[in-house]
This record gives sequence, C-alpha cells and structure tokens, in this order.
Amino acid sequence: MAASGRGLCKAVAASPFPAWRRDNTEARGGLKPEYDAVVIGAGHNGLVAAAYLQRLGVNTAVFERRHVIGGAAVTEEIIPGFKFSRASYLLSLLRPQIYTDLELKKHGLRLHLRNPYSFTPMLEEGAGSKVPRCLLLGTDMAENQKQIAQFSQKDAQIGDHHLHPLVQILPISEALEGILHKARSPGLQDTSCGPTCQRPHTLEVFPKYEEFMHRLALAIDPLLDAAPVDMAAFQHGSLLQRMRSLSTLKPLLKAGRILGAQLPRYYEVLTAPITKVLDQWFESEPLKATLATDAVIGAMTSPHTPGSGYVLLHHVMGGLEGMQGAWGYVQGGMGALSDAIASSATTHGASIFTEKTVAKVQVNSEGCVQGVVLEDGTEVRSKMVLSNTSPQITFLKLTPQEWLPEEFLERISQLDTRSPVTKINVAVDRLPSFLAAPNAPRGQPLPHHQCSIHLNCEDTLLLHQAFEDAMDGLPSHRPVIELCIPSSLDPTLAPPGCHVVSLFTQYMPYTLAGGKAWDEQERDAYADRVFDCIEVYAPGFKDSVVGRDILTPPDLERIFGLPGGNIFHCAMSLDQLYFARPVPLHSGYRCPLQGLYLCGSGAHPGGGVMGAAGRNAAHVAFRDLKSM
Repeated sequence: MAASGRGLCKAVAASPFPAWRRDNTEARGGLKPEYDAVVIGAGHNGLVAAAYLQRLGVNTAVFERRHVIGGAAVTEEIIPGFKFSRASYLLSLLRPQIYTDLELKKHGLRLHLRNPYSFTPMLEEGAGSKVPRCLLLGTDMAENQKQIAQFSQKDAQIGDHHLHPLVQILPISEALEGILHKARSPGLQDTSCGPTCQRPHTLEVFPKYEEFMHRLALAIDPLLDAAPVDMAAFQHGSLLQRMRSLSTLKPLLKAGRILGAQLPRYYEVLTAPITKVLDQWFESEPLKATLATDAVIGAMTSPHTPGSGYVLLHHVMGGLEGMQGAWGYVQGGMGALSDAIASSATTHGASIFTEKTVAKVQVNSEGCVQGVVLEDGTEVRSKMVLSNTSPQITFLKLTPQEWLPEEFLERISQLDTRSPVTKINVAVDRLPSFLAAPNAPRGQPLPHHQCSIHLNCEDTLLLHQAFEDAMDGLPSHRPVIELCIPSSLDPTLAPPGCHVVSLFTQYMPYTLAGGKAWDEQERDAYADRVFDCIEVYAPGFKDSVVGRDILTPPDLERIFGLPGGNIFHCAMSLDQLYFARPVPLHSGYRCPLQGLYLCGSGAHPGGGVMGAAGRNAAHVAFRDLKSM
C-alpha cells in the first residue's frame, strides 16, 4: 500500500532508540511465566493501564502483536525519510491527570499547540481574478469574528461585552469553578442559555455558541474520569456493594449541577442532528459546515443524523497544557506519546513485549481468568487480564465462549462498527499553495498550514451527499477531507524543505457495492480522486507528491485491529455510550468473566487518544485485586 515516487529529498536521521525499550530490555530480561496482571495490546490505553497498575505495585506485562507499540497512536517511516503519524494524528483529549501522574514530560513528551487551528478555503469559481475567500479560526475571538463576517455579519456579531470570561482559554478546573460559583450566586446572570436568550448585554452568536458548548463540555468532563454508574451493583449487589456504588453517582450529579435549568437545551445538542443545532445558531454555510465536520469525523453518520451532536462534543471537550479546547501535534509524531507512556511504565518495572500475539485468555475450572496463551503456545499466568483490543476481538475471538452468557455474546456481535474513514499519508517535496491563501515566496509555513484544513466543506449539504454515496456502497464522489501538515510545526518529521501530509477522508464503505472487495486498483482510484479534489483548491499539489500510504477501512482493521476500520472500536452513538458501552448491563470495565477487564476504546468513555479507559480500568482492576 505504500507507494514511493520520484527522487526523495535527503533523508533525516533516524529517531533514537526509545527509552522504554532500553529500560525494558536491560532491566526486565526475558519473559517470565507469571505476572500479577497481563495487558493485551500496547495501544495507548493498554500502556496507560500498565503504567498505573505498575505504579500501584502490580507486576504487569504487556503483549503487543505488532513490531511497534502504540496501536493507532504510532509513528512509522513508511516512505524513507518521512515519519508519519500513520493512524491517529492529533492530540487534545488525553486526560490531564495522565500527563501529571505518569510524568509524561519527564519521559520526553513534547507538544506543538496550534493557533490558528481551523482553515476552510472556498473555491468560488466566479471570483475571477479575486482571491477566493477562506475561513480561518483560532483562539483570538476578535479575529474569528472578522473572518466569520466575510460570510455573515449576524454570525460574527457581538453585544456590548466583547467576550464572557468563561470563554477565555482557561484550565478546566478554573472554568468549572467559575461556573459553579455562578450556580451558587443567584445575582449573577446566566449568559449561556442558548441562542434564544433575549437579555441586555448578552453575547451574540459565535462567542455565545462557544461559551454554550464549553459549558456542556465542562459538565461532561467529570464523567470521563470515573466508571459509569454500576447498575448491576445497585440491582443485585450486597448492601456494602450498593453503598460503594453510590460514589459512581457523583459525576452525574456534578454534571447536572453545572447544566442546571438549561439541561433540556443541552439534551437537544446530544440527541438532535447537528444541522438542527447549528441552524438555530448560524446562517453562514461555510461556518456551519466547518463546525459540523467535528460531528461526523470518524463516524458513519450524516450531519442530518440524530445524535451527531455528541460526536462534535467529543471533539471539543479536550485541551492541552491547561488550554481548554486546544489541539496540537506531538513532537516526533503520535508514536512519541506512546513511547513516553511506555517509558513511564517500564521505569517503574512493567514489561512490554512486541511481536507477541495473544491467542487465548485462559480460564480455570472455577470460571476465573488465570492468564493468557501466546500464539507460539507459551502460557503466561496472571491474576487478571486487561484487554486493550476491541470488544469483538476480546470476547468473540480470545475468550472461551462457554464462559460468557449467550445474550452478552449476541450483543457484542451486533455492535455498530461501521467506519467511513480512509487515511492517506502523503510525502510531499513542498507545502501546498492554496488559491485562497497562496504560499510565501520562500515556501516557509504560514499560519494556515498548521491548521486542520477542511476541503469539500463549504456547505453541510456536501457532507450529507458524501455520506449518501457511502450508503449506496460507493466511495464519496467529493470526499470530505481533513488535511493536516504536522511538519509545518515539527520539522523533524521530514527532510529539509519536504513535508508530511495527513489526509483523513470520508465517506468510504467497508464493502463496495455488489460485495466487491477493496484491491490495489480501487485504493489507487480513490486516492487519485482525493488528490484531484485537493488539486482544485491547491494547484500543483499532485506534482509535489513523493509517495503515499493508503489505508481503507479493511486496511485499518487488518493493521491496527480496528473493527470495521472504526477508530472508536465501535460507534460513538448514544446507544453505545456510558451505561451501554460496550453493551447495556455490562458497561464499564468488568466483564462477565471474573478477572477479565476491557480497557480500550470499546469501554467507557470511548475513542480518541484519551487514555481514560486505560486509567479507569486500571483503578477498577486494582480495587478488585485488593479485595481478592
């Protein structure tokens, strides 16, 4: 799938031997026959789980099928001299506690924050010699309003106050405290109740929308760092278990306290089509389409699909280095994040093994987990097993079926894993020059080059039409494209003067119309279509291409173990979240089999490079281990 083209620029030096591998090899020695805990899969969640368990004194081993750790958070030099974040490519959602607890900066993590962060160029064929318009958004609200005013004065308008204090980029804890202070102070006005508020001095439109969404994100935030409410304990547990499970209600109560009387309006955001929500706020199609991309990215949904608002929320509730909502690139690619987590784990004694495929979870005669069997037949005993693989692989392939309830297995087999994504990694010998924002004379990166660049996104109708193509079993005729150039901020990723380009494209069916499977010809035809689209916005792009790596949904499944190619392991729809992730009555991390835990994106709170599932699962498993 990797295709290299004409002569390459001078290659950069190879990255140094990862610290975690040095620690692992020198301090651990060979594979031991027994550990306290085994983690299946060295994706970022599995590594986080191992790091927390090891810090708690639980001797932990991680087994990874591939030659490289990180799962989808990996850096690979597919084309000589060009280092790609081959699957996941941006960072924002990683939980703040994980940065601190695992001392990731100490272990080498370096970030490049993006500002501005979003660039949507227009085509505007009738503009003649005029430069087409574009929408460039960043953290400067005044500049954002100038940008939006090109398309709608109403959408950009503000009232007497320039910006509500809570819209400023604050650490989440500070912003949360500010909101709770308002809730305790009746004399303070609530200015985030939605677009229909009619009060003097209220914010207008875009700043007000930003505040409205940030408040919802702050309400959801406490739910991410705790297991879902334990309904099984409430229904069937002992009195002590029921009392303990009361603590799982605290995040829900905190969320309700933040949202207060406006809960019905926020409920609409989570359940309605994102087009309905955005239409209540804005009239400008370029702005609505740009915002709507966060509601459909990675999901086989249209902006007209009910519940698409939650996916948007999922992508705006992150932050980096105390800056709420910030997204950035990891120095050295996403694999450097996985290396930092692994280094934290191995420094405290964890063992990580690559090219060690787990074939089966072992169960004793009492129905308790007692370890794993590797593909080569090696048995490794353990008191508990945490699986970072998908629910489908964990329960339908690795776990002996006779120990799991039939209804549970049936529900797991019915999980929605449809994925619209084809990821294309591209090596280029120069930056793309957009008609709406031509390159500098010397070709150095300009502010918009560091952004998520949205193509074929001038109108929400384009997003819906691309979705409908996939529903008919066809690759989208005008694919939705998110183009990122991490080397614009991190020159270590490519040879001098060259760049790496990440193309996250959709919509794409897993199986083509008529049951036709993907082959090299179909992959190339689709990539050519994507390149043709980019060429219209940035003439000369196709001539700049040195090589490319095309990953369709079946490729993402085969290489990274993502079921159906789904980056979230299963859809982030409301019927597969919180209480119901992965399935109702078996949410959270414990499984029907004692000693087996789910710690990947198929568990609460879901996908994205967040680490919450790994951290939460480790704490649940540790509490159970102490009570054994």
